[in-house]
Amino acid sequence: MNRLLQTVFSTLLISLAGLSSPAIAEKNASLDFKLGQPGDVVLQESFDASMPKLFQGVKGQWEVVDGALLGKELASDKHAAVLNVKKANHDSAIRVSFRFDGKTRGFNLSLNHKGGHLFRVAITPAELRVSLDKDKKDPASKAVVMGSAKAKFTAGEWYTLQVEMKGDRVVAQTDNGAIVEAGHEKLDTDKPNYRIVMSGDSLAVDDLSVWELN
Repeated sequence: MNRLLQTVFSTLLISLAGLSSPAIAEKNASLDFKLGQPGDVVLQESFDASMPKLFQGVKGQWEVVDGALLGKELASDKHAAVLNVKKANHDSAIRVSFRFDGKTRGFNLSLNHKGGHLFRVAITPAELRVSLDKDKKDPASKAVVMGSAKAKFTAGEWYTLQVEMKGDRVVAQTDNGAIVEAGHEKLDTDKPNYRIVMSGDSLAVDDLSVWELN
């Protein structure tokens, strides 16, 4: 094969590979809404200055660094790092960019109800998962995985997570193609906040937006 034909053939292979490659993950990606139409944005934060007043570190260390919110687990806490976003909600959608750093093994977006833990969306380096939390007041209660999807989340790279909650339904999706749809009657309740829970070296969070869902 002469040099010209070899170059054309190689270019064709690269082009075909590109057509079958998965979506490239990025910060603040635009994702379709699955459960309803979003209303006005009720909370939006890009962490360009100091810690916003609605954001409260409950456990661990949380600080704004280089235009992003950085969370770190502290050994002295003997607990995962927890960030409380003090925004009450019922039917809503939340979108947030995130990046694992170092040996961080994942994080949860956790939703409570007035009685305690309700459900959580967990992201690990290999999976997106939605689980109903156990009722700590009931010794026989257990956490229940409502759905999961295999995915790859690489340390040092930015991704976007979007979670929609409407009635008894929840849809969680990421911009690298993972999506989980689930439902449970307990989800149709008022929720006092959003919580981000992480374990490990550090988690960067940015471009957080919340909408009411119609």
